[in-house]
Amino acid sequence: MSAESTPRREVVTGEPRRVRPLPRYRAQSEIDEQTALGGAYVRSLMRSQLRAGLTAFAVLALVAGTLPLVFEALHSNTVVWAVLGFATYPPLTLAGWWYVRRAERNERDFARLVEGRPAP
Repeated sequence: MSAESTPRREVVTGEPRRVRPLPRYRAQSEIDEQTALGGAYVRSLMRSQLRAGLTAFAVLALVAGTLPLVFEALHSNTVVWAVLGFATYPPLTLAGWWYVRRAERNERDFARLVEGRPAP
């Protein structure tokens, strides 16, 4: 051992004596209190969800609306059933997949706005 030994430091930790409540972000309280600003936040979410739903519906209407024209041009029952059985499902599945992703993104963005987190 050396002639000059440094004293050993000990850190004592424990429970905090007083627990402060977490500050609520203003947007959360605006929505909870149903103020005009909170209503604007909720309307914004609903508008973006409606826009996504109408876009998915437009794709559905476009696919379903053009099918009679395709059937009239084909003149073959076998091809008509093949189109109904196979060709309509990929666009409809993609439209549904896009809608779910868009709706989740809208909700995630809204939650980020309400919680006060910055955009990534």
